[in-house]
Amino acid sequence: MRDQVFDVIVVGGGHAGSEAAAAAARMGCRTLLITMQLSMIGQMSCNPAMGGIAKGQIVREIDALGGLSGKVADASMIQFRMLNRSKGPAMWSPRSQNDRELFAKTWKSYLEKIPELFFWQDQVQAVLFHKKQVRGVQTRLGGEILAENVILTNGTFLNALMHMGSQKIEGGRMGEKASHGLSQSLSEKLSLKTGRLKTGTPPRLDGRSIEYERTQVQEGDPKALPFSFYSHPPLPKVQKCCYITHTNSRVHALVEKGFAESPLFDGSMTGKGPRYCPSIEDKVQRFSQKDSHQLFIEPEGWETTETYLNGFSTSLPVHIQLLALQSIEGLERVRMLRPGYAVEYDFFLPTQLNPHLELRQTKGLFFAGQINGTTGYEEAACQGLIAGINAALRKRKEKPFVLGRDEAYIGVLIDDLVHKGTQEPYRMFTSRSEYRLSLRQDNADLRLSSHAYRLGLIDQPRYEHVQNKKKQIQQLHEILKNHKISTHPLSQAPLKEKTSLAQILLRPEIDFSHLHPLIPEAKNFPQEVQEQVSIAIKYSSYLKRESQDIQRSKKLQSALIPPSFSYQDISSLSNEAREKLSAMRPESLKEAACISGVSASDLSILAVYLRK
Repeated sequence: MRDQVFDVIVVGGGHAGSEAAAAAARMGCRTLLITMQLSMIGQMSCNPAMGGIAKGQIVREIDALGGLSGKVADASMIQFRMLNRSKGPAMWSPRSQNDRELFAKTWKSYLEKIPELFFWQDQVQAVLFHKKQVRGVQTRLGGEILAENVILTNGTFLNALMHMGSQKIEGGRMGEKASHGLSQSLSEKLSLKTGRLKTGTPPRLDGRSIEYERTQVQEGDPKALPFSFYSHPPLPKVQKCCYITHTNSRVHALVEKGFAESPLFDGSMTGKGPRYCPSIEDKVQRFSQKDSHQLFIEPEGWETTETYLNGFSTSLPVHIQLLALQSIEGLERVRMLRPGYAVEYDFFLPTQLNPHLELRQTKGLFFAGQINGTTGYEEAACQGLIAGINAALRKRKEKPFVLGRDEAYIGVLIDDLVHKGTQEPYRMFTSRSEYRLSLRQDNADLRLSSHAYRLGLIDQPRYEHVQNKKKQIQQLHEILKNHKISTHPLSQAPLKEKTSLAQILLRPEIDFSHLHPLIPEAKNFPQEVQEQVSIAIKYSSYLKRESQDIQRSKKLQSALIPPSFSYQDISSLSNEAREKLSAMRPESLKEAACISGVSASDLSILAVYLRK
């Protein structure tokens, strides 16, 4: 390894690292993926699922950009559900349960088929620099390995410490060692700001000891749908079931009994955890007025009895965990295969990054995934994809690739991270996007495939498939606008005047299937095309308004701010705005608008001074 030179080195083989390595190598870069355990590439460290609220949108965006997470999820799917069907299409979010072992096996198989991607099992202890330019990494076994671009995707392993009651074990995942040296090295060399976060995982259960008949069954959708837009393996015709049960007052009493031995309350754990996914200890303490919390019993694969208890993340002592579990309906005889635990780890404040995920003060060093303060497979994967793309573009000496907030949830996530930062593990929600009506899971290919084709991440046939889909959408839309009728398609009652089918489709009681008898040719268009046209028509006024908002925002935010601009001289700005603008030095009003603490009033004042 010491004698070889690479274009890109990716450190870490989780979801971020896998997407980063795949993207850089497929864009023609000689890429090395270094991970502490080659057998653990693509592992689902926590729940065996992909997608969910807003996360499903991200998986489909990754696929549209030529990433592989969607294909891997399709190949290992054991159940599919489209969440939020009762709401509007902007809220629909695909989610799959996956076979944990098959998921990782599929990821590794995809990566090993990429010609320009190489692997090395080792621990990276330092990044090497010449002045402010990256020149490679220092590993524990292989000495110096050289590359002008390095992507760090270390997940929860930097100085990681696992907690189970008073017991503390060094490691970022059960059975895997922590990574030491790297965060200290970077902090010393570059004066980078770091913090501590925590996340947790529930106990794993022996499914043979669960009385499923005493729980509520949760089946998948009648038909599984793919994450991947273009080509995907056969989806399961028979799906595995999940199950629902609940905690109770006895469980809560046992959890409270364990507080004295919990690292959450004895001060031994300082990292901040995710507020949206609290541990069972957090739930019992923060929501003491509730006598029950919902739990999901989720299978971990086709051929295993290992089971995941979603909603019971914990760092309680092992004996308390078991007592509490055996007080839950359906789990009275349950056997634990592995206890739950919390893991505390280092992260780097993401405000130190550029929007293309390169560290601001160096050339060639990129961060992606939980090292940036995020949590979740999907959030990590999309950052890895963007970092891999930009490392390859830097090698090509091309302009960085940055997605706007109006283009993708991925753009929202990265924009939030690099401009607002985070004090707790960041997770994507639909509410974080101001343009969520446009950024739906169903149209990610229409939004992003042109980028993927230009970057070389999708081929000509796939790009032509998307272009043909756009043409079909336009053709079908024209048919509905030009075809007029004089009777109502449901009641056959006469209409006051001839009305186009597009106007008829605006009515809430009408869906596209009601129009099939009137325009038989519509059946020749794929279901996805019919769905796109239906959404475009039914939500046309809202989409138009959102488009106008985007254009107004772009006009305001395109104004550039000179590097020497003095915010302290503008007394009409709020004190908080002056302080944060001076510290972060945004390059444009667009960047200034994303800084927490900079109000709309501050932006208006700043715009006036910039015009002057």
